[in-house]
Amino acid sequence: MKFIAIIPARYASTRFPGKPLADIMGKPMIQRVYEQAAQVFDHIMVGTDDERISDAVRYFGGNAVMTSTSHKSGTDRCAEALIKAESHFSTTFDVVVNLQGDEPFIHPIQLTLIKSCFEDPTVQIATLIKPVHSNEELFNPNKPKVVINNKNDAIYFSRSVIPYLRGIDEKDWLLHHQFYIHIGIYAFTRETLLSITRLDTTLLEKAESLEQLRWIENGFSIRTAVTQHESIGIDTPEDLDQALKFFER
Repeated sequence: MKFIAIIPARYASTRFPGKPLADIMGKPMIQRVYEQAAQVFDHIMVGTDDERISDAVRYFGGNAVMTSTSHKSGTDRCAEALIKAESHFSTTFDVVVNLQGDEPFIHPIQLTLIKSCFEDPTVQIATLIKPVHSNEELFNPNKPKVVINNKNDAIYFSRSVIPYLRGIDEKDWLLHHQFYIHIGIYAFTRETLLSITRLDTTLLEKAESLEQLRWIENGFSIRTAVTQHESIGIDTPEDLDQALKFFER
């Protein structure tokens, strides 16, 4: 099975313009992400809409392709980058790992874990989840929660706490149930990725502002694997300050 990691990266972030080029200990963020991916994947491609990002990637020896400025999600950008990457590498890939361009501390163990999901040939989409250990995480709407079935497939994602524990004080919920938060890295079979980017936005997706609900509503299954490693996404300059403290540990 042939894997490729694709890193979608756009310049015009509302809360942090130029984020992929933000300096992290002497290297742009996009390079930090790329180097983490290179520990696991033989083929990596950055898909971007800005020549400055493309130039930065090529400067450190990475691969980059230009993609449309009109994509509404990183998944859509990933699909376009896949087609161009296959032309660049002169091959067809079986599985695409969509690695967020603002996760410079993604752990190689996590990347290996999501690859392992495809040892099951029935898997269409895979993602990672992490056990919740604090009420701060549990009740944070910016950390989507997920419930899974006995096959470890996701049943639902929500910004609310799911499941609701009836008859138990909220402060004690963690004592009575194992909750999970979603770690926003995805992997898709080639055919699945190209199919889901043709789907229309759905009601649940709009309600929660979570694009993975579109896939579930349309009958796609999402296999999950449990990681103990924290994810540090960078959405604002303040997040970057926190990430630098993590890097300096």
